[in-house]
Amino acid sequence: MSNRLGALALVMLMGSACTSGGSESTLPIFPAPTPPSTTETFTGTVQVGSGDVHTFTATAGAISITLTDAGPPASILVGLGLGSVSGTDCVFFNGAAVSAQGGGTTAQLSGTLSTGGSLCVEVFDIGNQTAAITYSVTVVHL
Repeated sequence: MSNRLGALALVMLMGSACTSGGSESTLPIFPAPTPPSTTETFTGTVQVGSGDVHTFTATAGAISITLTDAGPPASILVGLGLGSVSGTDCVFFNGAAVSAQGGGTTAQLSGTLSTGGSLCVEVFDIGNQTAAITYSVTVVHL
């Protein structure tokens, strides 16, 4: 029995000595961790000929904005824009304002922020409102 155990130990040592293919060891490569995103939901009312601005802080990285509800009527198109705060105004980034209909789950605005900071989202009348509307908008950012 002791001869069998001694032979087994010798085989195990020889096997472990043979598996060392070189003097360098390679660590597995893992992708960089993705920072958690922040989801903010803003609600409000847009009066005829007006807009409603909400501010938030984001870091550089992905951002998406979804108008999840607007109306009445549910079919109304409203303006939706992303920009930076200037006094009480939201100054939209180039190409970051669209006409949107509420009720969707797909972002109407999305992209990548090259820098972070104090940002704003505005929901506004594009000239077709006959009465005040209420809305809900969701912003997902880093």
